[in-house]
Amino acid sequence: MNSYRELIEDYTAGKRDFSGSNSIGGDFSQAYLKGIDFSGAYLNSTRFSRAVLDEAKLVGAYLCGADLSYAKLYKANLLDADLTKARLNGAYLVGANLVGARLSGALLRNVNLRLANLQGVNLCGANLTEINLRGANLRGANLSWANLNGARLSGADLSGANLNGVQLREAYLNGSDLQGLDLDGVDLRGAKLSGSNLNGANLSAANLSEAQLRVAFLQNANLRAANLETALLARANLNSASLPKANLQNADLSEADLSNANLNLADLSGANLTRVHLQGSYLWKAKLDKVNLFQADLRDASLRNAMLNAIDLRESVWTGATMPDGTRHEPYEAIELPSFWARSIA
Repeated sequence: MNSYRELIEDYTAGKRDFSGSNSIGGDFSQAYLKGIDFSGAYLNSTRFSRAVLDEAKLVGAYLCGADLSYAKLYKANLLDADLTKARLNGAYLVGANLVGARLSGALLRNVNLRLANLQGVNLCGANLTEINLRGANLRGANLSWANLNGARLSGADLSGANLNGVQLREAYLNGSDLQGLDLDGVDLRGAKLSGSNLNGANLSAANLSEAQLRVAFLQNANLRAANLETALLARANLNSASLPKANLQNADLSEADLSNANLNLADLSGANLTRVHLQGSYLWKAKLDKVNLFQADLRDASLRNAMLNAIDLRESVWTGATMPDGTRHEPYEAIELPSFWARSIA
């Protein structure tokens, strides 16, 4: 077993290769060990709290139960390392390689993993609250049932990741590529998703209330029964999206593209639909009470049995639209709705 004094003396003398060494249960807290090679080393329950391990080689190292809290591991290589039940709270792992690392039961709160490589890593059920994963590679990672509330994931690559049951409340996902991912029932309340690519994603029954989706891409996305109450969807692209039974109460959909979208039985009460594009959309039995449709384009939309009350129709376009009573609005024909439908404009 390498004692603290022996190892530090050898390191100070210029030695860096400690691969395969045994320092189980040792205490290297606050030690300066930049560039050290601990590949295959036995470091179970070893303490590295606040140690400097930048660019360290920890390939295949045994770090089960090790204390790496607030350690600096910039660009460290932890390929295939065993970090089971390791304490990594507050650790700095920017640019680190964790491919194949075992992290079951590890404590990862407030870890900085920006630009880290976590491809295929198993983080099932992990507590990743407020973790920094900006620009990280999470391709094919298992994040099922993980807690990522408040996590920073902007620019992260999540393609092929397992996100079943993941919690992403108030997470930062601006500009992220979530195309085609299965996010069925996921909690995304208050999440920041502006500019994100969610084309073809499955967001059925997902909770997106108060989420920020400005200029997001949601073409062909499945949002059946999703909760989008008070969500910000201004200028979002929801072309051909599926939104039956979705809750869009008081949502901001100004200038959004909902062309050919399915909004049957959706609740849009109080929503801002200023300059929205609803060409060819389906709104059967949709609730449109107190909706702002100023300059909205509803050409060829179907509003059979839709519920409209106190709506703002100013300068909206309805050519070819099927009205609530089943009649078709003809070109240049004035809209004649019952008086209680249209809000009087002073």
